[in-house]
Amino acid sequence: MNLSHYDALSFDCYGTLIDWEQGIGSVLSAWAHEAGLEPDRESLLRMYAVHETRTEREAPTMLYSGVLAASFTALGEELGTMVSPEWAARLGASVPDWPAFPDSHDALSALGSRYPLIILSNVHRAGFAASARRLDVSFDHILTAEDIGSYKPAARNFDALNTLCAQIGIGEGRLLHVAQSLFHDHLPAKAAGIPTVWINRRSDRPGWGATPQPTSEVSPDWEYPSLAAFAEACRLDAAPAG
Repeated sequence: MNLSHYDALSFDCYGTLIDWEQGIGSVLSAWAHEAGLEPDRESLLRMYAVHETRTEREAPTMLYSGVLAASFTALGEELGTMVSPEWAARLGASVPDWPAFPDSHDALSALGSRYPLIILSNVHRAGFAASARRLDVSFDHILTAEDIGSYKPAARNFDALNTLCAQIGIGEGRLLHVAQSLFHDHLPAKAAGIPTVWINRRSDRPGWGATPQPTSEVSPDWEYPSLAAFAEACRLDAAPAG
């Protein structure tokens, strides 16, 4: 990859930098166990993803903590088992507990030494602030769903990213978007004319997990199984020849 072509990197956070499947799945599994339900974590994540996507589409200005709680409640209705307000609030407040992927800090630190780092995330400001403390990396610009008033994959979110780039002097085609979700990020980013890197965190597992299957074919410009692998490719790309 010729990284000299790019002047900045933008990142999805949840699923790419923060292990949201671990965070969401631990709460869903604990609730299901208490309720005596049979679905395993993968099944719960897959069903939950449908409800979160619908909630974000139908209530684009709802804070992400509310999206989590409402989507959990809808999942319970689908399974015929009530999610108590206490359980819904537990998931809604869980973002600060979600762990960073083990490679996120070091990879971001290495990439940030060369490029401005931008966040484009489906989260509220307070939720990302807590995750940023886990990542322990400084980001140059942060765009959340709370700031934009909609959730990815809405085109509005990537319009906001392009607008930010224009404001800070990043030319057209000079931003590279790095993300795990084909559905939330790669489809709308490519539609907005933004090249992408797929961090395929689920490359060793079948299925889509907490991320819906993309609604149409999409071809990221590059694919890596981890952020560490991407950062290493960037390091090698920048190394002098010989």
